[in-house]
Amino acid sequence: MPNANEATSALSQVQDRAVSELLRVAPVADDLARRFQEAGFSLALVGGSVRDALLGRLGNDLDFTTDARPQDVLKIMRPWADAVWDVGIAFGTVGAQKEARVGDTDRSFQIEVTTYRSEAYDRTSRKPEVSYGDSIEEDLVRRDFTVNAMAVALPEKRFIDPHGGLQDLAAQVLRTPGTPEESFSDDPLRMMRAARFAAQLDFEVAPEVVTAMKEMAGRIEIVSAERVRDELNKLILSEHPRKGLTLLVDTGIAEYVLPELPALHLERDEHHRHKDVYEHTLIVLEQAMALEEEGPDLTLRLAALLHDIGKPRTRRFEKDGRVSFHHHEVVGAKMTKKRMTALKYSNELVKDVSQLVELHLRFHGYGTGEWTDSAVRRYVRDAGPLLSRLHKLTRSDCTTRNRRKAAALSRAYDGLEARIAQLQEQEELDAIRPDLDGNQIMEILEIKPGPAVGQAYKHLLELRLENGPMDHETAVAALKEWWAEQQG
Repeated sequence: MPNANEATSALSQVQDRAVSELLRVAPVADDLARRFQEAGFSLALVGGSVRDALLGRLGNDLDFTTDARPQDVLKIMRPWADAVWDVGIAFGTVGAQKEARVGDTDRSFQIEVTTYRSEAYDRTSRKPEVSYGDSIEEDLVRRDFTVNAMAVALPEKRFIDPHGGLQDLAAQVLRTPGTPEESFSDDPLRMMRAARFAAQLDFEVAPEVVTAMKEMAGRIEIVSAERVRDELNKLILSEHPRKGLTLLVDTGIAEYVLPELPALHLERDEHHRHKDVYEHTLIVLEQAMALEEEGPDLTLRLAALLHDIGKPRTRRFEKDGRVSFHHHEVVGAKMTKKRMTALKYSNELVKDVSQLVELHLRFHGYGTGEWTDSAVRRYVRDAGPLLSRLHKLTRSDCTTRNRRKAAALSRAYDGLEARIAQLQEQEELDAIRPDLDGNQIMEILEIKPGPAVGQAYKHLLELRLENGPMDHETAVAALKEWWAEQQG
């Protein structure tokens, strides 16, 4: 625990950061606040915006709260903002975009103004019931965590912190403004938000909050799949996903939202012949993150997280004492599709992640480099646009502590990538097609559009994958030979 001097110093640093951040956005925030003031209403920067200002990481997304009702907010915002949208107005929120000059640069701010409110679930509802409040204190007490229950009244810059959020921020701890039980009963999704903020901010979760999460884990079932999915995405895309995922597993919440993850805690056999698949999965996720080149990649991270979920269902204890997981990649791909579909992920993302899960073991048939050119072509063809991610996932899947084995795997994959690059240079592997197209096939065989054209195309594609490019005459001869066999 920090001593009194350290705590005072931490608070002082937090406040200094906040002042500089708030001054940076003051031209926009103060201008909007004056307009609310002139209309007889109050306005305050609130929640995540205040938290991030105190952490020195305030971006262009600004959250405000007000005593004005949504229709009044619209009247004030429309003449001022560059664009206004009211998709969240049923929950008291009006969104806007505002271009403004801050210092020497032009900035685009995304703004949300929400009427003071309180919300709660009943025992059977999947949607919160919203009622409007009359004071900012009433609004702050219903927020999820104390670090998100601070506000700065504008334009006078008066700091409002009735629940000790500043101290918790300095201590890097997540607590609820009221009791955790009341908070999670109002909105069970807050239990997942605790895990998400722990992952995003690298904060600890207060013991009483963890206890309530364990006791109330089942309440997450009344939350819609879309809201659960969105929280899970934010957690997975954070800087410290292991922290959040571990909390979900340890509290039992993962059993309801992603049960395949805790299932990876396989009981070891008596000889300890296979590694902990759960721990292996978290390491693979972190190693995949380290290979990302253009920021967090949800497709790659989900594939890393789910790549081995087929293992529990395929585990076999062999006669020689070994443990096997035959075809776990195929089973895992089906499980991935089922879970992601249940969480309402897009069809495209479900397809991509499932395909990566199914392909993640393919490389291990490469051995010491004895694949034919045909096998390399098929590897590239099957991966398609996911090839770069498959490279990263396959490399990340090596978590052995045996340095010699790890180095050998890395060299082998280096060799495969080099061969892919060489073949791509020669053959344009990314767009492998037969040497004759559909029109040429119909002309040569003197047939009309129909199934036979597709069968001929498929045959020529197999020849292309097996043998590489053919010149026109060879391709025509191969097509006629195949057609003759079909007629015979």
